[in-house]
Amino acid sequence: MQAETDARQAHNPPAEASHVTPATAGSSAGAHGRAVLLGVGNILLSDEGVGVRLVERLMVGHRIPTGLQVLDGGTCAMEMLEDLEHLDLLVIADCVRSGRSPGSVVVLRDDEVPTFFRTKLSPHQVGLADVLATLQFVGRAPRRTVVVGVEPQSLATGITLSAPVRAALAEAEAELLDALAGGGYGLEALREAA
Repeated sequence: MQAETDARQAHNPPAEASHVTPATAGSSAGAHGRAVLLGVGNILLSDEGVGVRLVERLMVGHRIPTGLQVLDGGTCAMEMLEDLEHLDLLVIADCVRSGRSPGSVVVLRDDEVPTFFRTKLSPHQVGLADVLATLQFVGRAPRRTVVVGVEPQSLATGITLSAPVRAALAEAEAELLDALAGGGYGLEALREAA
């Protein structure tokens, strides 16, 4: 476990979250308020990076609506505190270890999320759990939270997702789209060039 933590720190030194879309703070976000789609994980540890890869996939294939900020959180944690406060909706894409077969898609909503963090399913969950607990403590927690995760096969050093995780991308993407649409942030698919 310590070697896994050391490997993550070596490949992902502490840094600020990478903002994939411009922040919408201060702009008119319509009736929905503000939402964040957060991809987390270490892309240098194969399946550990599936959350970031899912967010990249959504960015390429969809138009992002007003009021939705898309963040590549990498393995950042407390650096994202301000980005995640007072949200109407927080949707997290991540690698999760749930004991299911590799490539299984796991979806947790609202009250299930704190339970998810009690059983450490992802190597960087401690930091994310601290962020969510801090937001709850100071009265700035997201109104709704959804975690969409994929069970990993490998956390070895490498930038390629394993075959079972690659095969699960479409299902996980559909779950992310469903969570966003259910919160009033439907993404419009971009048409492919003919």
